[in-house]
Amino acid sequence: MPLGTLDRTPPPFFRQGPSALTKLGFFSALAVFLMVADTRFRVVEPLRAGLAVVLLPVQRTLAVPVDAWRGGSAYLQGLSSALQGEAQARARLAQQAEGMARAEQLAVENRHLRALLGLKAALAVHSQAAEVMYEAADPYSRKVFIDRGSAQGIALGSPVVNEHGVLGQVTRVYPFSAEVTLLVDKDAAVPVLDARTGHRSVAFGGTAGMELRFTSADADVQPGDLLQTSGLDGVYPPGLAVARVLHVERRAETGFARIALAPAALPDGVRHVLVLEPVSAQLPPPPAAAASAPAAPGRASQAAPAKPGRAAASRAGGKRP
Repeated sequence: MPLGTLDRTPPPFFRQGPSALTKLGFFSALAVFLMVADTRFRVVEPLRAGLAVVLLPVQRTLAVPVDAWRGGSAYLQGLSSALQGEAQARARLAQQAEGMARAEQLAVENRHLRALLGLKAALAVHSQAAEVMYEAADPYSRKVFIDRGSAQGIALGSPVVNEHGVLGQVTRVYPFSAEVTLLVDKDAAVPVLDARTGHRSVAFGGTAGMELRFTSADADVQPGDLLQTSGLDGVYPPGLAVARVLHVERRAETGFARIALAPAALPDGVRHVLVLEPVSAQLPPPPAAAASAPAAPGRASQAAPAKPGRAAASRAGGKRP
């Protein structure tokens, strides 16, 4: 065979191409160039958008089973929650219906008892809303000022309440403002009634809150008892929340218990209040004062005939042997 016809190219196994390090550097530089070009010049943006459009039906098709599974589970969970909510609503409705029936029965019974005893219905308390302007600058007292005064019909001694209970009492009235002494003031006092036992006492303000004073050590007062206004002072309507008993300290060496209270209506942060008309302003005048003037002549006319009778009796006694 002639030598010129021989294939002198080496087989693929023995061919020498670019080294692996060269290829790595080249493709790394190409990747960096493409990333920079795509970031700055948006070179691949049309290609990416086209691929997104082409692959969108495929993505939607593949997402159908996942969406169906999620929708089914969400439907079942919502159905279960709705059934539970319906059951709870029915239970609350039954409780409310029972409470309304009991309240209506108690109202009818109350009317019958009042009619039987000849008692009058509870007084309708007149009220008006007010806003707290600022707190008094005296650091040794707890007083606030409201934006209602004598021009709006605020009377001295009017109770001041909010949605939680009694806050205090109007102690000074100006034409367009009024001073309210809070129950936590050291000079404040309010007659209270224990809602659990019916025990009457007087709650006083203090530096550490409120307390019951002059209560015997063996009185049935327990932590958590709700104290309400008794209505005996002629200022506060009965049944308003005043405080709750925090703790009771019974001392053997003294005859009184030390009872700490937590006010039902916290005075800090109060913005809007309700000013009530004092109960004494709604009561009719005492019958003795109303009938004192016309009754005087009648008593004098009735007393006049009694003198001859006593004189005659004395004369009759004098004639006896």
